[in-house]
Amino acid sequence: MYDLPPDLDRLRTLETWLTLTLDRVRQQIKEVEQRQQPAPAPLPAPPRRPRTPDWGIVQAGIGTPTTEIHRGDCWAAGKTLTPISTERARAELGDGAKPCDACRPDRPLGMPPPQP
Repeated sequence: MYDLPPDLDRLRTLETWLTLTLDRVRQQIKEVEQRQQPAPAPLPAPPRRPRTPDWGIVQAGIGTPTTEIHRGDCWAAGKTLTPISTERARAELGDGAKPCDACRPDRPLGMPPPQP
């Protein structure tokens, strides 16, 4: 088969070379196996926040003596804000709904200020 050197020094050198070569071969095998594996599926996108409405209405009830119109991003609207269209916001203000004192939706909607 193969003729091996007779002395210990050359045998140790050969052993070291074979060990290093085997390590390189094993590393190459790992790299090829990794390239052949399918790519992991991308993570699903996080749930999207619902869009902030332009206008909202809070119906009269407990804590709200009259129906109020708010801008969609109004901090004073609370959790009961129902999104509405621009046309409905104008109509509700025209029918006597109160504009919010904090966000003043009557101004950007072009409505006259409420009469005291």
